[in-house]
Amino acid sequence: MGNQRETHSYENRIDKFAEALETARQMQQNWLTYGLDFVNFYVEDVDGDWLETWGHDEILGNSQLDAIKEFLVSDDHVAVKIREHLGERSLFDLAVNLEECCRIAEVNDRLSAVKNLLAGQGNSFDRDHIDLLDLADSLLAKLVEIL
Repeated sequence: MGNQRETHSYENRIDKFAEALETARQMQQNWLTYGLDFVNFYVEDVDGDWLETWGHDEILGNSQLDAIKEFLVSDDHVAVKIREHLGERSLFDLAVNLEECCRIAEVNDRLSAVKNLLAGQGNSFDRDHIDLLDLADSLLAKLVEIL
């Protein structure tokens, strides 16, 4: 009985492999026949913005990210400083990067990541008037509160 099950499982795997191989051969033939236009057989909406939005489905609906975005547009004094620091830069990009920084387990590493993120995002940052480390620390404290 066990041997029969193994044989059946083996045959199923061979059938799946043969099917995958046939699909690959058909794809190769379409490529040879139609050139780059063969993509139209395999991808819906080839000319759409699917490449630009790749991965956004993972981002959408993320409650932690939503909380960070809400904070960044709030009237909180830390959020106001962050927006002043960012200038014309994207708040959404910052929120996504901050959400990733929040996943860092080690507190000092997380603070360093946020500091580096803020240092790389600003375009009119006056280092004499605002201490970047304090701003990053304040931002992390706020994130801990809201998350």
